[in-house]
Amino acid sequence: MAGIAALATAYILSQFYRSFMAVLTPVLTSELGATKAELSTASGVWFAVFASMQFAVGVSLDRFGPRKTASIMLAIGGGGGALLFAAASEPWMVIAAMALIGFGCSPVLMASIYIFANAYPPARLSILASTILGIGMLGNVIGASPLAAAAEAFGWRTVLTGLAAVTLVVAVAIFALVRDPHIAEENRATSGFSGYLDLMRLKALWPILPLVAVNYAAAASIRGLWAGPYLADVYGATALAIGNATLFMALAMSAGSFIYGPLDNVFGTRKWVAVAGTSISLSALTFMSFVPQSSFVTTTWLLVVLGLCGSAYGLLMAHGKAYIPAHLTGRGVTLLNFFSIGGVGATQFATGAVVTASSVPSDPVVGYRALFMFYTALLAAALLIYLFSRDAKPQRGEDGAGLNVSSRMSKTG
Repeated sequence: MAGIAALATAYILSQFYRSFMAVLTPVLTSELGATKAELSTASGVWFAVFASMQFAVGVSLDRFGPRKTASIMLAIGGGGGALLFAAASEPWMVIAAMALIGFGCSPVLMASIYIFANAYPPARLSILASTILGIGMLGNVIGASPLAAAAEAFGWRTVLTGLAAVTLVVAVAIFALVRDPHIAEENRATSGFSGYLDLMRLKALWPILPLVAVNYAAAASIRGLWAGPYLADVYGATALAIGNATLFMALAMSAGSFIYGPLDNVFGTRKWVAVAGTSISLSALTFMSFVPQSSFVTTTWLLVVLGLCGSAYGLLMAHGKAYIPAHLTGRGVTLLNFFSIGGVGATQFATGAVVTASSVPSDPVVGYRALFMFYTALLAAALLIYLFSRDAKPQRGEDGAGLNVSSRMSKTG
């Protein structure tokens, strides 16, 4: 289990790196002259690179295993990107650093899920994936008020330099401690990119993918990018107040991952658990669209609800995984992750344009109303499509189109 612990630590870093810019928005604006559009681009680039790398990560997992894939990429991209961020003197350097960090973080969660998918019965995949996600969400917590306090005490450049060192140590730990599951010769022989075409022919996945793409997008984008500017512009919140509000949202996202995990087994359905949770998220976004300036406390609670109910990643991953052939496990889980993270990246870019185009200098509320309406429409459309999906109830014998339960590794690392 030491290897899983190392991967879980790496995923905490991954979650931190995708969300920490919300807290640093004021200092990056004042010291580097970064605009909202540039910061939106930097955040979006992280997700875009992360998502685009999923195809190569999937092939690498099936061919080389999670140990080498995760450790080497995290060391080069994560450690190197954090160092570049710490040395940034222009906004373009922040964008380049976030691209490198996105590359480095791209295999971390998939390495864990690849091990779970080859070591445990498929009925447990939802709770295992949700557990690792919940642990990783601690990175969101660290990237909230703790980061704000550390940056104020030591300076943001010093903090990022220290994080670069931590990232390199974790990469070395992954290389030393992770034990690869047995990689079948069939996986090695068919581990090319053509496997993704086979996956896209699986019609059962089609109505699932849109919700995979946007379920996490609203919570991740608002927590990682827009919460800071929104609370500062509309409520005049200080960096510490922003840190506290995003801390509560981050804790909710972590708790939501743990809560979603066992619910498919409790209720005997994955589809309808996802529908219920997404409907609550949609309700919170709808309220924020029509009442974008309520009290600070009410807004914080709405962010908490959005974080709690927008954390169905593990559940949706298990729903999609049920229809993926065993020899395409690596590419299957990374395809799902591509849609999840790609959805976040795409909305980061889109929302930057939405807020910029809708902003009224004398009334900052207008731009954020447009932001929340955008997310509301997107999530509603994805939920409508998802209603046509076929449910995949968690069953121990779930190995036909999905996982071959007999193919397990003797050591989980």
